[in-house]
Amino acid sequence: MIELFGSKMDTLTMKETVKTINHRINNKIFTQHVVVNVAKIVNMQRDSVLRESVNSSDIINIDGMGLLWGAKLFSDQVTERVSGIDLFYELLKSSEHLAKGVFLLGATEEVLEKTILNLKKQFPDLKINGSHHGYFLENEEEPIIRSIKESEAELLFVAMSSPKKENFINRWKDQLGVSFVMGVGGTFDVVAGVTQRAPLWMQKYGLEWLYRIIQEPRRLWKRYFYTNSKYALMLLRASFDKQFRIQGSNHN
Repeated sequence: MIELFGSKMDTLTMKETVKTINHRINNKIFTQHVVVNVAKIVNMQRDSVLRESVNSSDIINIDGMGLLWGAKLFSDQVTERVSGIDLFYELLKSSEHLAKGVFLLGATEEVLEKTILNLKKQFPDLKINGSHHGYFLENEEEPIIRSIKESEAELLFVAMSSPKKENFINRWKDQLGVSFVMGVGGTFDVVAGVTQRAPLWMQKYGLEWLYRIIQEPRRLWKRYFYTNSKYALMLLRASFDKQFRIQGSNHN
């Protein structure tokens, strides 16, 4: 594990992550999982509740090429990104094989219905123990928590925006009754066919954010412009500080 800009980060590969999660589930070891990307790292600088929710997680994967490249500047332990949506599919595959039940929480009713329909086509033997849309107020959470626990699902996937999903998970983790919980952001929208993932070449070169802006320019361009610019400045300052420390150490 490394730490960058106040966030802990695991250096596990996708294969190692899936193996670790399945081991913990099989041994009934509760696992709070989260992925961090550029936007989340930037927002954590001014949101202490989000920072606490992320750093309280048991596994913190690096998602996004921008964050991967930045982490590689400061640590040789980092080898690959672990995309949240790819991990989601890998865990569904292993859950189907091991007969582990899942609960899907998030998105609109319509998107959630399409998500379940498409997942049943892709994973016909997957046990979907329950589901609930993601549009509820904080004072409406307790009945949802009860339904998750009563479903006896072992894995919970929370498809809500940040920081709502991270804080929701951290707030209720002791009462969920599951072995594993993970925030998956806009994954249900992709599974349902509402939005599309960037082509592989754009993923490889860290341009997924640009592809998302192309799909939703009015809603997203300001957000990505701010977070990407802020992150670039953070990296620049950290690089200068690192170089200064190295030079100082050599001089001494």
